[in-house]
Amino acid sequence: MTTQSTQSTRSAQGTRSTRTASAPPAAAPAAAPGARGAAAALLRGPARRTALLTALCFAVTCAIGLQGWTSVSLGGFDLGIFDQGVRGYAHFGLPVSSLKSYHHEFPPGFSLLGDHFSPVLALLAPLYWIWDDPRSLIIGQSLLFAAGVPLIRRITAHGFAAAQPRTARRAADLAGLVYALGWPLLVAARVGFHEVAFAVPLTLLMLERGLARRYGTVVLAAVLLCCTKEDLGLMVGAYGLVLLLRTRRTADRAGRFTGLGLLLGGPVASAVAITWLIPAMGGEPGYYWNYGSLGTDGGDALRHLLHDPFLLVQAALDQPLKPLLLLWLFGTTLLLPLRSATVLCALPLLAERILSSNPNHWSIARHYDSMLWPILLTAGIEVLGRLSAAERPARTVRRARRLGLGAAGIALVAAVPIGLLQLAVPSSWSAKPSEAALVRAAALIPDGASVEADNQIAPRLTARTDVVLVDGTPRGREYVLTRSNKRSFPFAADTEQAQRIRLLLEHGYRQFWAEDGVVLLHRESGEPVPGEHVPGPGSKPVQDKVPSDVGHDLFRG
Repeated sequence: MTTQSTQSTRSAQGTRSTRTASAPPAAAPAAAPGARGAAAALLRGPARRTALLTALCFAVTCAIGLQGWTSVSLGGFDLGIFDQGVRGYAHFGLPVSSLKSYHHEFPPGFSLLGDHFSPVLALLAPLYWIWDDPRSLIIGQSLLFAAGVPLIRRITAHGFAAAQPRTARRAADLAGLVYALGWPLLVAARVGFHEVAFAVPLTLLMLERGLARRYGTVVLAAVLLCCTKEDLGLMVGAYGLVLLLRTRRTADRAGRFTGLGLLLGGPVASAVAITWLIPAMGGEPGYYWNYGSLGTDGGDALRHLLHDPFLLVQAALDQPLKPLLLLWLFGTTLLLPLRSATVLCALPLLAERILSSNPNHWSIARHYDSMLWPILLTAGIEVLGRLSAAERPARTVRRARRLGLGAAGIALVAAVPIGLLQLAVPSSWSAKPSEAALVRAAALIPDGASVEADNQIAPRLTARTDVVLVDGTPRGREYVLTRSNKRSFPFAADTEQAQRIRLLLEHGYRQFWAEDGVVLLHRESGEPVPGEHVPGPGSKPVQDKVPSDVGHDLFRG
């Protein structure tokens, strides 16, 4: 009797144990209201942190952009150009920019699609239906940057899938913070708006969907990237190579086919855009060829490189800033991206800058690094995720934690002087006397007038006047707004601007208003000004001559 009772008890205990083990995870806390609340908080936590980090990214980048507006430091090149172009889309027309076409002498019929092939900009047209103002682009760019926060957190979840859950959650939070306050995004916000703002979330979307093996969305993101800028097809092709490398010994046939399609299709898309689409929209073939040390064009460069491959090394090291740029990009990430195949996506973008003879490409003070940021960050996350896998030795996991914290710390510290610090300086929100005078003078110009304007004030005139840039060629406009005591793009010295003012006063213009070196001139007669010229059908596009003080500082443009 005792034996039977003992066996019955053991049997019941075993039954209860089996039932407990097979019960759904949510069954245990279901009976306790406090436990239910804790579980719900765990589920809500990541979503709340994602929303918080997304809002942080938007707020900081938008604040930096709006600070540039209030301090009158955002110019017609390039905010005014894009404002005119997107306004064209908003009115169901082509993206025409008089600021761009007049200054660079493009013939009539030229649109921004003939400058860079960026039809994706049409997606911003609805912003102008809500608020017809250049600041809509600042807001739109910040929204695009902020859209990357959920994507980088999902990339981290993929990368740390084999790590302890607590480690994965912390990594996702830290990656979201580092991305949101990433110095490349802060720099891009500080210099105004550029089409590559679309490249940031689209690159992250392509990489994240690739990790999730959702290849339909990978192809969609790749197509949109090819419609963002003509050279991004090369980056898409590089990602195709990454997919091929990662799926070559697996059963993932869809991944291999997608990789092969991107590897071939990306470069073809770039070649089609550069060779046919851009010239068809009024662009000049080879206009942005900045690789004279390699050859006169792409074919010539390829022939020279096949004959003497060492030319690549010479072109990459002929200026001190070029290796310094590489050292900054990879040194501040503790070389982590170099251990992931994803870093191959950055090679075409880096090669464009390192091999270029244009000094504007060599510093970090422009928007070019914003395209690299998703790639470098994703590659670093993948490396840290592998090192943090639960089956790794504890020593390796601790090393990965130190590397991750170190790289994150460097990125966040770099963001302070590069972008965040200025937000806390009250004077950075105010225009200096010369720029403030430009704003006052612009208010005196009537709506609908034709204007030649200083670069810094041009964006405030694009919405209500027919404005072009004051440059080396008189354009015969009703009003000319310029400065005599402070150099403005594209002049090499303020003395050139003073000479222009004297020339106009001697040939039919009178001084309408002047203050703090700012002069507003009004045309009183039809007397032609010596050198006056308007681009016509036979105009040959020209490039700006880069000032001699550009290309000597990694942190200044």
